[in-house]
Amino acid sequence: MIRPQAGLLLRSLGAGGARPAAMRSATSLLLGAALATAFFLLYTSLCRDIGDSPGSPPRWEQRGREAGAAAAGGGGGQGARLLNPSKQQQDEASKEQEEEGRRKEVVTRADGDGGHGARKDQEKGPDTTDNKQQQPQIVMPGTSTPTKQQQQQEQQSQDDLADLLRRAATSDKTVLMTAINEAWAAPGSFLDLFLESFRHGEGTGDLPRHLLIVAMDGKAFRRCLAVHPFCYWFRVAGMDFAGEQKYMKGDYLEMMWRRNRLQQRVLELGYSFLFTDVDILWFRPPFPRLPAGAQVVMSSDFFVGDPASPNNYPNGGLLYVRSSPAAVAFYEHWQASRARFPGKHEQYVFDMIVKEGVPASIGAAVRFLDTAVFGGFCQHGKDLGRVATMHANCCVGLENKLFDLKNVLQDWKAYRARVAAGDDARGFSWRVPGRCIH
Repeated sequence: MIRPQAGLLLRSLGAGGARPAAMRSATSLLLGAALATAFFLLYTSLCRDIGDSPGSPPRWEQRGREAGAAAAGGGGGQGARLLNPSKQQQDEASKEQEEEGRRKEVVTRADGDGGHGARKDQEKGPDTTDNKQQQPQIVMPGTSTPTKQQQQQEQQSQDDLADLLRRAATSDKTVLMTAINEAWAAPGSFLDLFLESFRHGEGTGDLPRHLLIVAMDGKAFRRCLAVHPFCYWFRVAGMDFAGEQKYMKGDYLEMMWRRNRLQQRVLELGYSFLFTDVDILWFRPPFPRLPAGAQVVMSSDFFVGDPASPNNYPNGGLLYVRSSPAAVAFYEHWQASRARFPGKHEQYVFDMIVKEGVPASIGAAVRFLDTAVFGGFCQHGKDLGRVATMHANCCVGLENKLFDLKNVLQDWKAYRARVAAGDDARGFSWRVPGRCIH
């Protein structure tokens, strides 16, 4: 006997014999839809990684560029380093090359100890305790931090200068100064002619006892020691002043400004000075012929007739400065004004600040010398009974200067011989024109 439930089941199966084919079709459709969905999801995922469109660059390149832009703007660049290791290595190599270049530049510029101090710093390598990028520093002349050895050399140099000034100065603490380099100190050159002129002048024989010769290089210093008792080696590390310093060429500017700073140091030590170029011949004592009461007195290429006029044409080859706080303040103003006239020598800047008017707070009176007494090749007096000096200015080339100066000294000796013999020396003057003198 068949139970009712079983009968119902058999009837259902019999009635549904046509359904299996339809079920298989539905299953196929479901599987196809699932596969399509899976492929669609995979495709969209790849699109996100590859780019927004087929023509777009890969996403990692976009991020790398964005990170690079952020690093350039101060945002770091960590993303670029993580996503593009080859780019990171290139950047690091470039940084290492730049750092190496800076280290080599430091070694090249190192002074005082021949660069050894800088090389020691280079051997130590970069500071690994500080990961901040080191920024390149702009170093102006004379502003770099001196090494310990340089400080010791500077102190020794100052001690030497103070001792030489004490020994060479007059009773009122005044010194005569000149500066030489190898080219000007060579035997038979300007230094010999300069010293000879004192021996043939009127009342000038004792002046070299108060003369401090500043040597700008080692050979000039050794030459000075061979002919004179008071020689100071003005060492300027990293610069060569030995050769002929042509006007406004090579190291000329720096040599002039360094010399100017040395003059200021002499004032700070409490000494007055009369600085003279070595291409000046001396025939009479200068001090009685200086303007009374002046604190800063400079010679002129061309004198306009008034010693107080700023329209005179200054020449720093002959410069008297009386030591005082006002004189030191004037030099500080002079040095500071250099920045307002870049590329100009100290004589030009002097002219500018005098024409502007020396600030009243400084209190230094500036005067100029009459070329009839303190003359030169530019403009000179013809009365040999009045002249005190002759300067080889307005003349280019050491040979030309030396040629005319030798003739000037011969003319002076001839004049002196006439006077000594009691002959009339009126109207006797210089042989002109020469190579430069006229």
